[in-house]
Amino acid sequence: MISATDGPGGGAGACPAVSPSPGQMGSSGSELGRQIPEAETERLLVAVLSAPEVKQLGALIAGRLGRPLEPFDIWYAGFKSRAGYSEDELDRAVRARYPTAAAFQADLPRILRDLGFSAERAQWLAERIVVDASRGAGHAMGAVRREDLAHLRTHVAGGGMNYKGYNIAVHELGHNVEQVFSLNGIDHWFLAGVPASGFSETFAYSFQARDLELLGLAGPGAEAQRNAALGGLWVSWEIAGVSLVDLRAWNWLYAHPQATPAEFREAVRAVARDVWNAYFAPVIGVRDSDILAVYSHMVAYPLYLPDYFIGHLIDAQVGEKLSGPAFGAEFERMARQGTVTPEAWMRGAVGEPLSAEPLLRAARAALAGAK
Repeated sequence: MISATDGPGGGAGACPAVSPSPGQMGSSGSELGRQIPEAETERLLVAVLSAPEVKQLGALIAGRLGRPLEPFDIWYAGFKSRAGYSEDELDRAVRARYPTAAAFQADLPRILRDLGFSAERAQWLAERIVVDASRGAGHAMGAVRREDLAHLRTHVAGGGMNYKGYNIAVHELGHNVEQVFSLNGIDHWFLAGVPASGFSETFAYSFQARDLELLGLAGPGAEAQRNAALGGLWVSWEIAGVSLVDLRAWNWLYAHPQATPAEFREAVRAVARDVWNAYFAPVIGVRDSDILAVYSHMVAYPLYLPDYFIGHLIDAQVGEKLSGPAFGAEFERMARQGTVTPEAWMRGAVGEPLSAEPLLRAARAALAGAK
């Protein structure tokens, strides 16, 4: 199950509750399950943490806020945009189109055609996805047998689906389409799925970014796209710091197997301060904060936090391939690679290994045109 509740990094779909697809039966939160060595993960984290673009972005945010930055500004959310539409306008547009979950189900073929899938492919996909109304937040649950169906769940209130439920539904539909392609479209069942949860998230984000256009509304303009690039870097920088704390905290615990909970707590706070002083204090202007130790994920879901960060990197790289008119064909091509190693998957998808450069490149371009 891939949940659409907000998690670290602020993106819908980011949640530690992930059930593996057939090819992901290992631990998705460990170095073994992620199939990316710890040293390589840390190298990618530091590439973003130490990027000069982050300091430029921090100065821009301080200017927008009209005050010096504070530690809590690592969660600055001012780059989010809905293309000028109010929440009430969006709610009305969604309710008129989707009074029930069944209405969203019936519209799946049209949605998929508008995203760029052929009419035949859109119908084939829609026949393998079931839309259910949920009581809580939405999620996507892929099938395990090819004879079964993927399930999409999102909240539908008595008066119909609101914009939040719709936005989540479109995100989860991206997961479902990946799940169908990577199960029903793969040669061997044991290769079904994608290498790790971060790879599935990028497919969901690619759908979610087009939600307004699928409603027949104008999508984000150039300024909103710049804001998305800037917000992507800021969110990635924040979660990179937390991820590095996660890695170092567990290294400390392995070196101190007899540690008490109180000792581990103080060790995590000390690690958080070290990471903060090295990479965040030069941007924020405040030293010795332990705010990066706030996430309980590093204890409840060991070594899972770096997956959020890796998901942002994958999203930036794959997003470049999914931005053109061949969206449907490129989506299918990448989703049907199966659970090969992450490096092989990325080389097959975009022709290069996992890298922070596309994320930083997009931010540099956005900073050049930012006000």
